[in-house]
Amino acid sequence: MSAVNDPQVWTLIGVFTTIMLGAMTLMTVQINRTIAASINGLRGEMIGRFDGVHGRIDGVHHRIDGVHHRIDGLHSEMNARFDTMDTKFEHLDRDVTALSRHIWRDTTGD
Repeated sequence: MSAVNDPQVWTLIGVFTTIMLGAMTLMTVQINRTIAASINGLRGEMIGRFDGVHGRIDGVHHRIDGVHHRIDGLHSEMNARFDTMDTKFEHLDRDVTALSRHIWRDTTGD
């Protein structure tokens, strides 16, 4: 068996160190790519879910706007009906006053 001299030992140490550093670099790059891909996938899923929630909120907002428009329409309709009733009550009050004056005038005149 032949003995390994000093330059050969240092060469073997250098080759081993280069292989180990290369393997560590390769593993680090692969882990970083895997983590980045996982984060990007999670980011895409979260954006999709947030968009879905945003769409639901917009749908609720549109329904609420529709309800507000209906309430505004009912409010206007009720105000118009109340105005009509006020007018009818004013006419009724005028007629009752005229009748009561007519009746009381007739009774006091006897």
